[in-house]
Amino acid sequence: MAAAESNQLSSLVANMFTSGLLDDQFRQLEMLQDEGNPDFVAKVVMLFCEEGEHTIGELAKQLDQPCVDYGKVDTFVDQLWRNSACVGAQRVKNTCIQFHVCCQEKSKVGCLKTLDSLRIDFYDLCSMFIP
Repeated sequence: MAAAESNQLSSLVANMFTSGLLDDQFRQLEMLQDEGNPDFVAKVVMLFCEEGEHTIGELAKQLDQPCVDYGKVDTFVDQLWRNSACVGAQRVKNTCIQFHVCCQEKSKVGCLKTLDSLRIDFYDLCSMFIP
């Protein structure tokens, strides 16, 4: 990686920390990357974004049902929460916690509003890694 490209990436990641998109778990993930696996973080983030997009689609589909199965919705939220915690996606993780509360309250309106927030947080994060 060229020095200018490395500095640009470092600056981007620093801004993501400052804005609350990432937390210290992302630094832990970076520490797992080495010369033997130089694309480790990029692969993990790409997988997070791909799986997260699928999960958000499933959440939207479940909430579009006339009779919402909040247990099923909460299972998808939990999956995204776990994945976001693993990669250090702080804002996504925190929004999933709010989503979990809405599921416990069986609030379709709350779930739909939180899904909108989740989409924004998720796509803000992924668009910075995958232009």
